[in-house]
Parts: sequence; structure tokens; C-alpha cells
Amino acid sequence: QNPAWLLFWEWRRSFSHGSVSLVLSPEGKPKFEVHEIEPPKKEKWKTKKRLKLQRKREKQRRKAANKNDPRRIRIKGKKINQRFANAEERIKFKLENARKKEAFLIKKLKSYEVPRAEGPTVEPHPLTGEERHYMKKTAQKRSNYVPVGRRGVFGGVILNMHLHWKRHETVKVICKPCRGEGQLQEYAAEIGRLSGGIPVAFLGDDSIVFYRGRDYVRPKVMSPVDTLSKKRALEKSKFEQSLESVRRFIAISEKELELYFRHVSLYGDPHSRYA
Repeated sequence: QNPAWLLFWEWRRSFSHGSVSLVLSPEGKPKFEVHEIEPPKKEKWKTKKRLKLQRKREKQRRKAANKNDPRRIRIKGKKINQRFANAEERIKFKLENARKKEAFLIKKLKSYEVPRAEGPTVEPHPLTGEERHYMKKTAQKRSNYVPVGRRGVFGGVILNMHLHWKRHETVKVICKPCRGEGQLQEYAAEIGRLSGGIPVAFLGDDSIVFYRGRDYVRPKVMSPVDTLSKKRALEKSKFEQSLESVRRFIAISEKELELYFRHVSLYGDPHSRYA
């Protein structure tokens, strides 16, 4: 007959994850108490080949995620390292590709256009100078605001404004990526049409104070139907950013071509000197 400690040791070897402690039972007899834990997740030791395959899979995953990013869009066709006879051919080749990409981006942006629906009808009631001054000062003291980021004016902006108007008469709209006063005026007109609010004052170069109106009633659908969703608004902003950079490149290339022609007219073709 095996002793008790030997039987316990044989059983302990099969119990790999956990702990065992010797305690006294309520009757005063010694007994073993088992505390089991979940076994740790075993990770395979990574060889050079496994590490290389893992990095390859991660690279393919990133490439698939960035497939529709407009910054990675280029003209279809095999990339050829073409050699040009002179600078004129090189600039014209780049200009042609840039104009093709510009046409493609304009076509892509048309798919994000939403038919304009009529916003909430607001009865015009004039505000006195004192009322405007009071609302402006109130909005400056309060901390409630709605940001307009790179996505521009989309459904979430109007929804947040109506949520603020539940407890406050005014709300401050901060437009961070604002290109001057002209765009701020466009934002004010668009947000006023969609929300039914009245733009009271402009604070600096990037903030607008909106008043909800005297007879304000919160609509059942607070996010207008003629606005983009958060995801599609971000996609549209990426295409707009890409279009802006392409147009900037076209302007620089045209200027460069003009300077090249001016140089040729004054000093002749530089490649003809070494011919």
C-alpha cells in the first residue's frame, strides 16, 4: 500500500495549473484544498520564417485597409520608369496624369452629393442689439459648444446642437479647419438652414453663436435626412483634401512650365548645348 504523500505527489504531477494547500476541516481533520486557475495561452516560439510571414500578413492587411484611400489613388496601368528627353516632356507628362486624377476625384465626389431637402421653417423675428449682446456674452461664459471638424457639416453636428438646445438657449459652433471668413459664412448659412437656428454673432475667425429661437420645438428626427453620415463625411473630406492637393500641384506645374518656356526663349534650349 502506497503512503499518502506518494499518492498526493502522483496526483500533483497531473495538476499543472493551480495551487494546493493543506487546511483543517470543520471536524478538525487535515485535508487538501485545490485552487484551479486557467492555463496560460501558449505562444509558439517565433522563428525567422514565422516572423517574416506574420509581417507579410500585417502588411497585406494594412494595404487592403488603405485600398480606397484617395492619397493612394494613381492612374491605372503599369508604373514605368520613363526617361524624358527634356524638362518640358517630364512636366507635361506629370500634368497629364494630374489632370486625369483631378477628373477622377471630381467624379468620385459627385457620388457624395445629397439632394437638398427643406429644413425646418423658422418664423423670422428680429432681435434687438441688446438681445444679441446678451446672447453673445452668455455663450462666451458658458462652456457648451459643438465642434465642426474635417468632416464639415454632417448629421452629427445638427444632432449635437439640438441636444444642447434642450438646456441652453444658445450654442457655440467652433469650426477648426476654417479657410477664412468666407467659409465661416457658408457654414453659418448651411447650419442655420438645417437646424433652424439663428446666427447671432461671430467670435473670432472660427466660432459662431446660434440662438434656438423663441418658439423652439425640438424635432422628432434631430439628424436631417439631407446630410451625410459620419463615415461618409470622413470619406468625402479625404477626397476633397486630395483634390485640393492635386489642384495645387497642377498650378505649380503650370508655373514651372511657363518658367521653362521663358528660360528657353531667353537662353535657348539647355540640352542643345551638349548635343
